[in-house]
Amino acid sequence: ISTMNQNNIIQPLLTDFYQISMAYAYWKANKVNDTAVFDLYFRKCPFQGEFALFAGLEECLKFVQRFRYSEQDIAYLRTVLPPSADSEFFDYLATLTAQGVSLYAVEEGSAVFPKVPLIRVEGPLIVCQLLETTLLNLVNFASLQATNAARFRLAAGPTKQLLEFGLRRAQGPDGALSASRYCFVGGFNGTSNVLAGKLYGIPVKGTHAHAFVTSFYSLDEVKERTLKNKTTGQLGDFIEAVNQCRRTVEAQVGLPTANVNVGELTAFAAYALAFPGSFLALIDTYNVLKSGVINFIVVALALDQFGYRPIGVRLDSGDLAYLSVQVRELFRQVAGSLKMPWFEHLTIVASNDINEDTIHSLNQQGHQIDSFGIGTHLVTCQKQPALGCVYKLVEVNGRPTIKLSEDVEKMTIPGRKRVFRVFGQDGLAILDLMQCADEKPPQAGSRVLARHSFHPSKRVYVTPSRVEELHRCYWHEGKVMSELPNLESIREHAAASLVTLRTDHKRFLNPTPYKVSVSEKLYQFTHKLWLESAPIMELS
Repeated sequence: ISTMNQNNIIQPLLTDFYQISMAYAYWKANKVNDTAVFDLYFRKCPFQGEFALFAGLEECLKFVQRFRYSEQDIAYLRTVLPPSADSEFFDYLATLTAQGVSLYAVEEGSAVFPKVPLIRVEGPLIVCQLLETTLLNLVNFASLQATNAARFRLAAGPTKQLLEFGLRRAQGPDGALSASRYCFVGGFNGTSNVLAGKLYGIPVKGTHAHAFVTSFYSLDEVKERTLKNKTTGQLGDFIEAVNQCRRTVEAQVGLPTANVNVGELTAFAAYALAFPGSFLALIDTYNVLKSGVINFIVVALALDQFGYRPIGVRLDSGDLAYLSVQVRELFRQVAGSLKMPWFEHLTIVASNDINEDTIHSLNQQGHQIDSFGIGTHLVTCQKQPALGCVYKLVEVNGRPTIKLSEDVEKMTIPGRKRVFRVFGQDGLAILDLMQCADEKPPQAGSRVLARHSFHPSKRVYVTPSRVEELHRCYWHEGKVMSELPNLESIREHAAASLVTLRTDHKRFLNPTPYKVSVSEKLYQFTHKLWLESAPIMELS
């Protein structure tokens, strides 16, 4: 596994202080040789939905691979633990690595559901405990962000281009880079974040801002007027072509050009001279329909004379549904008047504080938007800012453990478990089934009883057409055990995983909960341990 892009902030001290305190208490209690199993999972799907995408696994493996306290770390910990702390404990910390840890996980990018362990960590109790906070930090936001992006993709549909524009609004540099990375996993096509493009190979997209438009006022400002014809290679006066096309638009298309903002026209011409092969203009600086789109059409026609095909326009304010329809109608008008059929199909990009609800509303209104640039609501996960993953001890020294709660949703499912995804005849996932580690796996064609983990009346028989085990070993004896896919492959897997879910599990309003079940043996074992662990009240 490459550590080239490892964030140096991700280190053993990126943890909660109580992890260090517990490690010392474990050490004092002579639990150095104890072994443990921890499950990392979430209890409730985010964004009022019924699915999530698992992300962040590669960063977890990089962290585990490099887990070691430096001399400076040890020196600092000596200053924050009580003066009475035994010096031998710090010598012990200096020897710790994750070589004795085994890490099992769901494949990154997979659709996942509550209670199912995303990661299972096995190994020395103290080391597994010290990994907790950092693993949660690496999985929580990554999975939340990938899920948020996937929901935007479902709302927009498979053919629309989605661009992440959130760098300036993200929670700091690390939040911005993580957002760009995991939005791509969730189905976005590109990012405005140049560093994310460099680090992760994500396509970088962007045009210009309103500042560029307002910085121009006259065509006379353009000193370098020549442009090489893409077809002939000859140089020509591009500004002269722009003036000629103004007359064409007025005379042959029937659009008034006398009252357009000339500074805006100049800005478009200057940008087209700089990027003739990728000209996309922001058209709402002054007035979309009376100036911006007309000026774009003029410059687009001038580019055509030089053999270049413009990309389209971006709308960043106003009634996006109405304006996109009107702009598309003007494109059709140009296409018909000038016998340029391609003009009708130029790209319309929309931005302006778009969220998931906005896209559903635009779909209902009817729009002509081809691409969405989405920032604040996407990268900050404004609809739900945290996923709420937890990391719970489920076994120590081979003895299963259980955490009880008056809220059964917060109770843990004890012991080391295997998890299987069960598919129906239609190829879609029916449920996830957790079993005791020593149970025989479910078989295709054989009926199996699946029970709710805590409610006795909720149970179903299922006969799977296909069974898939969700966990595989990714880290064992100091080595990465499974080949890690690149970001594009994770993105493809995420899309494929979502296809295996029924539509009603993914719908925007009132989605159907996906079943996460336990086997009969695990159900009986959980309830036996529950009764053994719960104190009996005595009335008098």
